[in-house]
Amino acid sequence: MKAHRMFCCIGIFLTALLTTYSLEGQPANPKPATNRLMPAPAMVTWGAGKLALGPDFRVALNGFQEPRLTSAAGRLIKRLSQKTGMPLSTELQPDMSRATLEIRCNAAGEKIQSVKADESYGLEVTPQKALISAPSPAGVLRGMETFLQLVGSDSESFIVPAVKIEDKPRFPWRGLLIDAGRHWQPLEVIKRNLDGMAAVKLNVLHWHLSEDQGFRIES
Repeated sequence: MKAHRMFCCIGIFLTALLTTYSLEGQPANPKPATNRLMPAPAMVTWGAGKLALGPDFRVALNGFQEPRLTSAAGRLIKRLSQKTGMPLSTELQPDMSRATLEIRCNAAGEKIQSVKADESYGLEVTPQKALISAPSPAGVLRGMETFLQLVGSDSESFIVPAVKIEDKPRFPWRGLLIDAGRHWQPLEVIKRNLDGMAAVKLNVLHWHLSEDQGFRIES
């Protein structure tokens, strides 16, 4: 009986000790988990506060512009609208001071993108606005995906946490093989995989279109 009481006391003591340790180990204002970003950026510095997203969300393009960037900005707005359920205007904001997200591209990239393309970018989010800056369009596209991954919500609204990110690929070749020659894939599946590749910043598609089992190009 005494031994049973002793073990009960030891159990209660250990439970109290572990609970205290767990509470003391938690920061007063926990930062968002970096593992919500895929792949993890090269450098992440969480800030204080958040950027609230509302129906007035607007995107502005600054610096070098091309059709690829304009289309990408429109897709970002549509995807954000789908993610939040908010109706958003797809028109770009010409006034930088009124934009929620400013996208700044320094120069043109390669005419035909290769694994040598500069895909680096910076993303800075403050309670006032967000800024994606990159030396080339390829980097801008990577920054857009990171911005969308950061979108979350709290008790008040949809938000993006304040953060500063400096990122570039660790590996120049980040690819996916789709063997449609041996295993037929509908066009919509291919498109869905392309969207998935973009979301996780893959840059090479090896699309195996012909083999003894099939020649998948219409002719």
